[in-house]
Amino acid sequence: MRLTDYDGANIAYFMSSNAHKTAARRLTDAKRVVVKVGSTLLVDAEKGRLNRAWLETFTADVARLRKRGQEVILVSSGSIALGRRHLGLGAGKLKLEESQAAAAVGQIRLAHAYKELLDHHELTVAQILLTFEDTEVRRRYLNARGTLNTLLSLGSVPVINENDTVATAEIRYGDNDRLAARVAQMIGADCLVLLSDIDGLYSADPAEQPDATFIAEVHEITAQIEAMAGGVSSAMGSGGMQTKIAAAKIAMGAGCHLCIAKGAYQHPLKRIEDGARCTWFVPSSTPVAMRKQWIAGSLKPAGAVRVDEGAVKALRGRKSLLPAGVTGTSGSFGRGDTISVLGPDGTEVARGICAYSDKDAARIMGRKSREIEALLGFRGRDEMVHRDDLVLMTN
Repeated sequence: MRLTDYDGANIAYFMSSNAHKTAARRLTDAKRVVVKVGSTLLVDAEKGRLNRAWLETFTADVARLRKRGQEVILVSSGSIALGRRHLGLGAGKLKLEESQAAAAVGQIRLAHAYKELLDHHELTVAQILLTFEDTEVRRRYLNARGTLNTLLSLGSVPVINENDTVATAEIRYGDNDRLAARVAQMIGADCLVLLSDIDGLYSADPAEQPDATFIAEVHEITAQIEAMAGGVSSAMGSGGMQTKIAAAKIAMGAGCHLCIAKGAYQHPLKRIEDGARCTWFVPSSTPVAMRKQWIAGSLKPAGAVRVDEGAVKALRGRKSLLPAGVTGTSGSFGRGDTISVLGPDGTEVARGICAYSDKDAARIMGRKSREIEALLGFRGRDEMVHRDDLVLMTN
């Protein structure tokens, strides 16, 4: 039953088992999937040791997704929880420097475990440590995105965690829910799964109110939805339902489906595919469409490039903009800035995100893509503006 008039929210309280299976196709049909794994799933709370039996089934799920052609990125908590035992740090809240020390020790063990278990499925693992600034500062964002896209194109499974050993209190996410959402936004993921110690969103904290109502599907995050979120529920983790709602806002804004599911069971991703109860946050559009909507809505492009008639024809045929078709540049823009693409008569034909700065664009314009490395001294993208980063402005 979907309610469309509950304080402006568009939510579903109940879904049949068949409906859950239908909803799960958002996971099975996704080209790019980001999965966030919480500390409570990876680490035994009493012993402080890796929950290897569970991780074996989870990595088998990841291998199954990769086998059917899906790209997978893991955002994994657990390094601090693992490291604190080896350093003899007791229970309770750690100081920032203690957390950083624990992360340094635990991250080695966590990365080794992922490598060993995914090696069994002949999958290459890549370790990536990110900070808040890596997803907020444009140059770092572009570099991180480029690295992740390359790793995915080469068939690797990146395992990401916040770089706790260098992040300060002022520049930390503090939880991996929002970090996972930023990663999903960065790479244009179709689906983000938050594996947690709860099976989804409730109208109130079910630990305090046993009669709280389960929310199966959310199409819009309203003040009422935000009010349903409680605080941190885990002694080891740093993310509660509030951080998951914040992550859902980021993901939905990027056109990415987000699922909150209980991950304590073996083969947690397969359980979602089989129709296990979980909460889905459903965006209004796809990642590519949302990205292009953002590009088209840029009020003031940083600069412009002028192109010839051949390039105009190619762009209207849904092709990328190659350097060979560019005849001139204007304005000051950097790599990753939005620019206007002008036809021979000066009319704005398209708008897109440029892969080169104005200076580099001027050096390679009119040249073949294979000449870029010799001209610039590095091998950049073949396209000046890729078709996925480009929106036609005229017909």
